[in-house]
Amino acid sequence: GRASYFFGVFGAVWALMQFIFSPIMGALSDRFGRRRVILISCLGLGLDYILMALAPNLLWLFIGRILSGITAASFATAGAYIADVTPPEKRAASYGLFGAAWGIGFVFGPGLGGLLGESWLRLPFWVAGGLTLVNAAYGFFVLPESLSEENRSKFSWKRANPLGALKLLRSHPELLGLASVLLIYQLAHQVLQSVFVLYAGYRYNWGPEKVGTTLMVVGIFGILMQGFIVRRTAPMLGERRMLFIALVFGGLGYLIYGVANTGWLFWAAIPVFSLVGFFNPAIQGLMTRRVSPREQGQLQGANSSLMGIAGMVGPLIFTAVFSAAISPTAAVQIPGAPFLLAGGLHLLAIVVALAVLKKTQSIP
Repeated sequence: GRASYFFGVFGAVWALMQFIFSPIMGALSDRFGRRRVILISCLGLGLDYILMALAPNLLWLFIGRILSGITAASFATAGAYIADVTPPEKRAASYGLFGAAWGIGFVFGPGLGGLLGESWLRLPFWVAGGLTLVNAAYGFFVLPESLSEENRSKFSWKRANPLGALKLLRSHPELLGLASVLLIYQLAHQVLQSVFVLYAGYRYNWGPEKVGTTLMVVGIFGILMQGFIVRRTAPMLGERRMLFIALVFGGLGYLIYGVANTGWLFWAAIPVFSLVGFFNPAIQGLMTRRVSPREQGQLQGANSSLMGIAGMVGPLIFTAVFSAAISPTAAVQIPGAPFLLAGGLHLLAIVVALAVLKKTQSIP
């Protein structure tokens, strides 16, 4: 009980830091350039891992989690970097590669951490810190600046705070609509990390090994989608079709997850659900077309804030729904209710996307 409580608190504080600091990092990168912000974030994250490796108690780990959330806000800057160096028609493929790189970490990181932790509990933190500092050194010597001086904008706290950054999304009706689609999608996406372990244990009697294997398979399909399929199909499909394919098949995957009464049926739905990998490259490509080069960092910061909101609210919703759905006092027990809700959110996102994109036939 205490372990799950602290796990929830650590996750919430990380999402809160993302919400607060992503717009700041994005605005700083619009002012001082992407390279500087990325390098400082890498150094900060490396020092954060070292702090957690030395942590004598939970308070230190809590502080480390705060620092991790702050430095991980540089994902927004990385997204802006991609927009800087890639022409609009090729951004979806580039964002697909970015997502694939993240997916590789998702697949192999936990397993490597588990293996290292068996010999010494603090070793994973030391290794992660070392790798992050090596990454910072690589960036220092190899990574060029992507934002030219003429495309930089003045730093303003009005634009850098979360609410100020979100105002950018209101500056264009289509941008606000696409941001709504992103928020709904991210909210639905929280279901896997919120209740999957509980759901699999309750419905299929899966232990840690099967749960871990399943998540690894989901991650591998995600890597294949974003690293290979997106790159090859993006020019042919275009960002609009990619967006709707992701929302339709992602929603269908969630619905199958929710009604699957056997583990094999759940596994069979993974290839269907993997088409959701089109979403991030498509939404990024569509949104980055609608702002100027000097606003790319602010846009990515605003998007990361939306993800932070979903990360804070989503787990509360889905865990509450799961608890109510399996309660002995429930009139009908529906263990898959959280996944059915996620599927419904995808349907809502489709409706919003149709309303937004039908007005803009001239933009791919």
